[in-house]
Amino acid sequence: MSSALVVIDVQESFRQRPDWAQVSNPGVVGQVGALVEHARAEGDLVVWVLHSEPGSGTAFDPASGHVRLIEGLSPTDGEPLLHKTSHNAFTTTNLQQLLTARGTRDLRVCGIRTEQCCETTARVGSDLGFGITFVTDATATTPLPHWRTGAVLGTAELVERTEYALAGRFATIATVAEITGVA
Repeated sequence: MSSALVVIDVQESFRQRPDWAQVSNPGVVGQVGALVEHARAEGDLVVWVLHSEPGSGTAFDPASGHVRLIEGLSPTDGEPLLHKTSHNAFTTTNLQQLLTARGTRDLRVCGIRTEQCCETTARVGSDLGFGITFVTDATATTPLPHWRTGAVLGTAELVERTEYALAGRFATIATVAEITGVA
């Protein structure tokens, strides 16, 4: 297995937040599902990653019951389900070891927060020597307020900024249709 799909944080926790109403890609579950079906058909590994913040009392606290995949997505036998406590999927999990043990060299990255956990995972994965394909239309984010001024960066700008930052440096940018061959 030389390729893997890494599905990051497509979890109920995000749907519990008030800003979910402004999500950039309401169809993200369907887009991720199409990538999962394609990866399975190709014999590629699918790795599921969930973000948790134990003891935080938030929707990301496992005690909340929301640290689970959004309905419509589920791992099959042999597909790892990892729990991370950092922004990227490598630092607080055994993802790198799991991929290396399987001989995986190329990753497709999708999931929730385009500019945060997905982008950070792509950057770290690239630094670790993996070939990265960032499937932007299988990611989602919400508007981001500036920490000081409160001005808001919209979702289109966040996605565009992420693509600018990753393309040609850390990842190849692709669409679900380009990956699956289905328009």
